[in-house]
Amino acid sequence: MSSTLAQTDPEIAALIRSEEARQANEIRLIPSENYVSRAVLEATGSVLTNKYSEGYPGRRYYEGQEFIDQVETIAIDRAKRLFGAEHANVQPYSGSPANLAVYLALAEPGSPVMGLSLPFGGHLTHGWKVNFSGILYRATQYEVDPVTHRIDLSRVREVALRERPRLIFTGGTAYPRIWDFEGFASIAREVGAILVADIAHIAGLVVGGAHPSPFPHAEVVTTTTHKTLRGPRGGMILSKEAHGKAIDRAIFPTLQGGPHNHTTAAIAVALKEAATDEFRRYARQIVANAQALASALVERGFKLISGGTDNHLILIDVTARGTAGKPAARTLQAAGIETNYNTIPFDPRKPMDPSGVRIGTPSITSRGMKEEEMAKIAEWMDRALRSAAEPAALAKVRAEVKEFCGGFPAPGIRVA
Repeated sequence: MSSTLAQTDPEIAALIRSEEARQANEIRLIPSENYVSRAVLEATGSVLTNKYSEGYPGRRYYEGQEFIDQVETIAIDRAKRLFGAEHANVQPYSGSPANLAVYLALAEPGSPVMGLSLPFGGHLTHGWKVNFSGILYRATQYEVDPVTHRIDLSRVREVALRERPRLIFTGGTAYPRIWDFEGFASIAREVGAILVADIAHIAGLVVGGAHPSPFPHAEVVTTTTHKTLRGPRGGMILSKEAHGKAIDRAIFPTLQGGPHNHTTAAIAVALKEAATDEFRRYARQIVANAQALASALVERGFKLISGGTDNHLILIDVTARGTAGKPAARTLQAAGIETNYNTIPFDPRKPMDPSGVRIGTPSITSRGMKEEEMAKIAEWMDRALRSAAEPAALAKVRAEVKEFCGGFPAPGIRVA
């Protein structure tokens, strides 16, 4: 914590210190969250935030870009090399603007589009009715199988043949299984669609070799730069060169103004970190931990959607334990275990009071936890939910969690 910030605004400084302590002392199981390195934090908080840079390297509307252009070019080159892409745009402010840019670049308003339905693990921007993608485009949603809770490509093909979408999206926020990019690409070719792979959740697993890559099957790939990629909160669009100009125009000037240069620099740092053998080991450990945690939860009677996981996340139907997602998440939070309540496939409950809890292993893996620690986490989750009405018991679990976390320092955080 900067002494300057503490002197200038002690109220905000105190809240940041409290958040640092919270992140250090709790088991963070939200699958979309992670810890960035100190180097990524330093780049994010650099003087690059002072500079306006509308346009692209070598084609700016402001002077004084000689260093900014180099930063963005490095980020672009690292992204292309790491993902095996022909073109990269590192300016999207996050994943949703990245997806919006793809729609703007490749589909006219009113065009048919297709993606995994939100209540079945998809994302808002893949055609959900209250989102721009469902308002401005004629969206059709595919679902998971009602028994296996897995995507059945034969059913996806039936929908695609009927609707003939311009864009087909893969990817989601609560699908714990491998995405068959090659199978989706075959369907897209058959119906004349462009396949867009949204890998926001699994980008780190992809570059780490822990999940199949969407390239060369998808023509366009979007992602956030945080989550499993362990970078700052930003976005990227990767594509075949044929779509590059249209995508760049959709980002600027159609959708955004000046890029956030401090974020671009931090993305570049995160991409350099992700190109290391250490990161590849980390990505594989995320999956190993998720599978170990899933097994430990099943042993304790938890009901997991699709029976387990192939990636970084686990979706739990907690109604089998006589509770619902929201109270379960709040009980776990009281015990020092951070999760989020979430709908499950074919959920009979409302989205703000769903049946499930979503958890994942990116953050705890960043702290160095491995398979043996997963059994302990499953035990605490079980104890907490069994003791939901006992504040003293939850406080005891919370104290144990805090002591446990002390043995696994959180990257990027210095807590006295």
